[in-house]
Amino acid sequence: MIKKWIKMETILIFLRGLFMGTADIIPGVSGGTIALITGIYERLIHAISKIDFKFILFLFKGDLKNFKKNALQEIDFELFIPLLTGIGLAILTMSKVISYLLASFPAPTFAFFFGLILASAIFVYGHVDELNLKNILFVFLGFVFAVIFVGLNPIQANHSLPIIFLSGALGICAMILPGISGAFILLLLNQYEYMINVLNKFQITEILTFLLGALIGILSFSRLLDYLLTHHKSVTMAFLVGLMVGTLRLPYEKILINLESIWPVIGAAIFGFVLVFILEWKFEGEKPPLKLK
Repeated sequence: MIKKWIKMETILIFLRGLFMGTADIIPGVSGGTIALITGIYERLIHAISKIDFKFILFLFKGDLKNFKKNALQEIDFELFIPLLTGIGLAILTMSKVISYLLASFPAPTFAFFFGLILASAIFVYGHVDELNLKNILFVFLGFVFAVIFVGLNPIQANHSLPIIFLSGALGICAMILPGISGAFILLLLNQYEYMINVLNKFQITEILTFLLGALIGILSFSRLLDYLLTHHKSVTMAFLVGLMVGTLRLPYEKILINLESIWPVIGAAIFGFVLVFILEWKFEGEKPPLKLK
């Protein structure tokens, strides 16, 4: 029975990775939101924040026994291997699909994103302990920040390796934060379409540079996020609700610009909205408890 649950948990984590990877390449949708919806968010942030690479010191000393022992204690391999496999596979395969949908059906595609974000905000609101004045204030602050942020004009940055490195560091921080899209950060930095093409053409140097920036960014930011979720969870979630509602400005404006027929837009928005609750119900109903290590 235990082995069956372990196998099922691995499959479910892999599926979460697929959904997160797909979300991470969509401007306006956060992989962190998907992680939260599917019940793996706190374990993920906690697992990332624990990594400090001290186990590598044993490797330099030639102490393979302690290297392996400390690596297993420090890194949640049961989480990271299936999750990163799913994320990587989704990013490599879905980049072409998303590019096609945005080019061929922009209004329904952004309507789908709108439904996803709205339902996700409702879901995240369920993690706010109570609707007191402090939480309302943080919802408002998150909303105002997101509306202003989404309204920023893209920076006309070049595509040099240092800029790609910085984009990876900033983008990954947004990717693990519910409410702020990493892909949208790349859009603001004028790197989104370029990095999509890099993935499609499999340009190794640019991909490795981006991943190095992402690694440094996520290891730094995850510690702060882990602290906030541990000690100030309710106000953090309230702020995230405001962020998510505020970021609806992006898909809304894109829908208006590209609107040709209202019914495909409404249908796509409803589908995105319902899909969030199906995902939440499915993963909540089938997964064993995901305990922090």
